Amino acid sequence: MATTLKYYSVICLAFSFMQINQAVGQNSDALKKAQTTNKTVQVYTQDEAVVKATIEQFLIVAGNYNLDAMAEMMSDKANLATARLRDGKWTTETMFMSEYFEAAKNRTNRPYFEPVKEYTIHISDGHLAFVKADAVLHAFGVPLLNNIDYFTLIKENEVWKFINISFTSTRIPEAERIYDPMVFAKSYAQAWCSQNPDFVALFYAEDGSLNINNGIPSVGRTAIATDAKAFMDAFPEDMVVAFDSLVKTPYGTEFHWTLTGTNTGPNGTGKKVKISGFELWQLDENGLIKESKGTFDAEEYSRQIKYGSDN
Repeated sequence: MATTLKYYSVICLAFSFMQINQAVGQNSDALKKAQTTNKTVQVYTQDEAVVKATIEQFLIVAGNYNLDAMAEMMSDKANLATARLRDGKWTTETMFMSEYFEAAKNRTNRPYFEPVKEYTIHISDGHLAFVKADAVLHAFGVPLLNNIDYFTLIKENEVWKFINISFTSTRIPEAERIYDPMVFAKSYAQAWCSQNPDFVALFYAEDGSLNINNGIPSVGRTAIATDAKAFMDAFPEDMVVAFDSLVKTPYGTEFHWTLTGTNTGPNGTGKKVKISGFELWQLDENGLIKESKGTFDAEEYSRQIKYGSDN
């Protein structure tokens, strides 16, 4: 465990999802469009940008089933409404978010990744936000559901809180469920910040292996989950790892990342770390990781743990 932690605790594969667009314009109800040479770019007001970032954060913690983080984003008595089309029949359900959290604690959950293709945002007098988000729900790189999400938020003490979450959900036809390695990589990144090591292990084949800097490989999901837990315990607070790129090579697929975070776990130094590296993947026929070989500068990492990335 100690050896694994030494070599692996820099690989928190997560999103830098909290970057908020710079505020532009004065009318909080206006969604302006700025023309570029090849495409139209949405330009958001300050409130719109903050609301969008809040929703993106929510979709990440929801995909990780981080129920505590989700609950902190809710207003009192926030509610959930769903309408699902399954086998030609629509079903609907409503509940308080507190009821959803209790039900989620008592079932087996699997991670999902739900990127939004398009936002429509309306801010009312700077205090209420109404958002439509056209999204696709993926599991392990495969698109499964078309979701049209509707969010209503209220500003409480200058913080946007959810008061309603509603969505319609329809299944993507089997012929269109095409594995996307880029989405798989982003989903894997998200799972590394779930504080649920079993979620990380699910991205590996049952007999998959993880080897960092030519150390002793961890083989099988149980061993991989053990290593993931050691890492999550070491960087429990402000870890962010940017997904830099996914590169196809003759030797496999390289997943490149950059970690920033503070080593505040057990026996942590409290020093900030910023370091880059990559994993070389061999994927199986299902698109899961059969073998991962991670590489980073362990000497530089150790130096930053002791002195910090700024020194």
